[in-house]
Amino acid sequence: MSKTRAALAAALALTAGAVGPALAEGERFVLVSHAPDSDSWWNTIKNAIQVAGDQMKVSVEYRNPPTGDLADMARIVEQATAAGADGIIVTIADYDVLSGPIRAAVDGGIPVITINSGTVAQSQSLGALLHVGQPEYDAGHGAGLRAKADGATNFVCVNHYITNPASVERCQGFADALGVSLDGRMIDSGMDPGEVSNKVSAYLNANSDTDAILALGPNSAEPTLKALQDQGLAGEVYFATFDLSPTISEGIKSGAIAFAIDQQPYLQGYLPVVILTNLARYGVVPGNSINSGPGFVTKDNIGLVEELAGVYR
Repeated sequence: MSKTRAALAAALALTAGAVGPALAEGERFVLVSHAPDSDSWWNTIKNAIQVAGDQMKVSVEYRNPPTGDLADMARIVEQATAAGADGIIVTIADYDVLSGPIRAAVDGGIPVITINSGTVAQSQSLGALLHVGQPEYDAGHGAGLRAKADGATNFVCVNHYITNPASVERCQGFADALGVSLDGRMIDSGMDPGEVSNKVSAYLNANSDTDAILALGPNSAEPTLKALQDQGLAGEVYFATFDLSPTISEGIKSGAIAFAIDQQPYLQGYLPVVILTNLARYGVVPGNSINSGPGFVTKDNIGLVEELAGVYR
């Protein structure tokens, strides 16, 4: 190599080194959800943050209130802030309970992305970078329009997490699409499978004109399906649910469940980790919130997603 070419090569090497990003691998993020330990739906999000963490070479801790107590959740957000996390991913399960801790994190200089529960407007008011989730009222309304087109007129909403305002928004959207009042049409089912089944059976016995059911996730959908099967009503009463599980997939294939509303929880876990990492390392962040759903899973497309349910879907 000539002296000129050697000098040019050295200059290019120095220039490349000067403009190359200074990676600070090992950032530590915390995802705080509202879900109790018993809620298996969150396994997909846990998997998503593990995949994203491995790819980005960052640490992502999943934390939640074991019983679903929102005051406990608020304390977890405060703890993550005090510990100096490089970023916090959090659900807005109850704006009034969580707004103070989330604002304190933002005011403390910690980047925050909200996911799952809450609205884009609420996320913006708290100073979060963006929101990744499904507009819950819109999802419920879209589900109600599908049910109405299929002939549903009178429904009951089986709500296994009634303290989460977003769950009521789902029920309200469905009711509005059918053109009926939600009053008297929502069951506070809890999460114990036996109790859910019993409450659904009791409601149907007392309200024989009910021709449609909306469940809000596997914790309410699976026991509801059992109640319908026990009463010989599976496939007779129009049944739709939010979210997926292997049992829900089987119900869709058998015709007992008309459709499932897929909010793509994998994206709710994966994307915030990637976004926070790129913000920490390169100072870039999307300018808009991201709608991860709703999508509708029916007998026509269940084959595309059933093998991934509970892991990536």
